Amino acid sequence: MINDRPNIAFIGTGLMGAPMARCLLKAGFDVRVWNRSAEKAEALRNDGATIMASPAEAAQSADVVITMLTAGAAVTEVLFDMGTMRSAKPGATFVDMSSIAPSTARDIAARLEEGGYAALDAPVSGGTKGANEATLAIMVGGERDTFKAIEPVFEAMGRATLGRATYVGPPGSGQLAKLANQAIVAITIGAVSEALLLVEAGGAFPGAVRNAIRGGFAESCILELHGKRMLDRDWRPGGASVNQLKDLDNVLDAAKEAGITLPLTQNVRDRYHQMVHELGLEGHDHSALLLQLESINSPHRLGDRPDQI
Repeated sequence: MINDRPNIAFIGTGLMGAPMARCLLKAGFDVRVWNRSAEKAEALRNDGATIMASPAEAAQSADVVITMLTAGAAVTEVLFDMGTMRSAKPGATFVDMSSIAPSTARDIAARLEEGGYAALDAPVSGGTKGANEATLAIMVGGERDTFKAIEPVFEAMGRATLGRATYVGPPGSGQLAKLANQAIVAITIGAVSEALLLVEAGGAFPGAVRNAIRGGFAESCILELHGKRMLDRDWRPGGASVNQLKDLDNVLDAAKEAGITLPLTQNVRDRYHQMVHELGLEGHDHSALLLQLESINSPHRLGDRPDQI
């Protein structure tokens, strides 16, 4: 059984990983960090993190090894090709909080368990705001007893009523839950962008319309947060569009594996594909799907503010 203050290795301190690691440090955990771009890890030194030269070194004294990386290939490389699993202390728990394919998560869990380690897949939702405020929703797949043993770690990153860790099933289930979340997010971003451009083109005041429909059945975090981003034309990334596209590709791959068709997801995926690969907006926030919509409805545009990026 892991105690309430296990030593943690946090691997991947980018846009989401850095604030998540800070939340663990604020909660009193001993955290060792590594990032491929060393300056992103170095930024955590003043918060109390110990900066390590490699992920394998970070894992050596850790009870819990957390990965927060861009894709399944990166997780596999760091854990297995860079020696992280081999260097970990016996009985350590590996927690992958990246957003990757469920099949990859299951493969990673099997390889870790063969090596004598516990494994959880625990992707998150809530964006950089939730990461900074420790209000992330955390969806956890793996063994229930392993989840229960490290709940204090999750609580440091998702302890408020707006965010929490929830056990959702066996290995890969956390990633399935995240894909469900990402399908809803992407489709809703598409719906909000279409609604706001409609009222602009029709002559109503988009900001006033957004306020009018909030609190009704259309209310959502997307209408609140991303709707405001669209009105402000603020495309500075909280969640990059290229990562949204990756998640939607994973949704469709999982749907194909399960033998089902998801037409709304396919449609919004194709819009993100155009946005990323034809319009070159891969680094924009995923709410910038509005720009793809405007590109096919020129000269219509939401508001007259300049784009922020």
